[in-house]
Amino acid sequence: MSLVTSAIGQGLLYGILGIGLFLSFRILRFPDMTIEGSFPVGAAVCVTAITNGLSPLIATLLAFIAGGLAGLATGLLYTKGKIPVLLAGILVMTAIYSVNLRVMGKSNVSLLNAKTLFTSRLYDQLPPYFNSIILGILTVALTFVLLTFFLKTDLGQAFIATGDNEDMARSLGIHTDTMKIIGLVVSNGFVGLSGGLIAQNDGYADVNMGMGVIVIGLAAVVIGEVVYGDLTMTQRLLAVIFGSIIYRIVILFVLQLGFNTNDLKLISAIVLALALMSPALKNKFQLQKLIQRGVARHEQTANVTTK
Repeated sequence: MSLVTSAIGQGLLYGILGIGLFLSFRILRFPDMTIEGSFPVGAAVCVTAITNGLSPLIATLLAFIAGGLAGLATGLLYTKGKIPVLLAGILVMTAIYSVNLRVMGKSNVSLLNAKTLFTSRLYDQLPPYFNSIILGILTVALTFVLLTFFLKTDLGQAFIATGDNEDMARSLGIHTDTMKIIGLVVSNGFVGLSGGLIAQNDGYADVNMGMGVIVIGLAAVVIGEVVYGDLTMTQRLLAVIFGSIIYRIVILFVLQLGFNTNDLKLISAIVLALALMSPALKNKFQLQKLIQRGVARHEQTANVTTK
């Protein structure tokens, strides 16, 4: 039971990463690789701030700001430097590795005996790992409320229009470059926030902890879309959270079958590949059923005609 509880808590915390990726990948339609840099920089800034005596809450907010600055760098390289967004994200992601080493002073920093958002006395009476669930629910709820409010404003609608049809948005007087920068800042800010929370939950930050997180975020987005189908914009945000939880439970189930933890990245990639292929497989299966029904009806008609 404790393993399932831990998986749900991790799913909620990584769900914020999924929401950040959803903003750039689905709304802006950007293949933003900055995520693999903004996640660890959020963790690095958060852990370093805590170890230097700052409040865990302030440190978590700094993680959001650090991730947002990474997104800002990518946005400026893309809109002002005219560098393709994929390459701009890779450049920023690569540069952040050195930034993290500068911030932490070494490759990893531990939070052993340090006070975090997960070590409050309020959690003492709770079962193991319930602290991550409670904090995850609170953070997800706040994120959902803020984004729902933002997307319903004129600025949010301009942001959505930029992703839907950039030429049309520009003809309506929307500064699409500004919308792209805002989108990358906000999306990577939430990714950095997720990194800070995960670092506090795990008890450390490492310069390599961002490796492969884009797969985790994509899995949350894709699984949520596959499971819940056509939804409104706000419902899709919730679907990402549930997709993240489902993904963590699937990974837990696979590991319980006896797979080596060293294969976790491989398993994650396979799960994402299956989720991405599922719509095509579903359509193919439905097409085969329609063909079979058509053949059966044709045979019945032929038999009647023969008689």
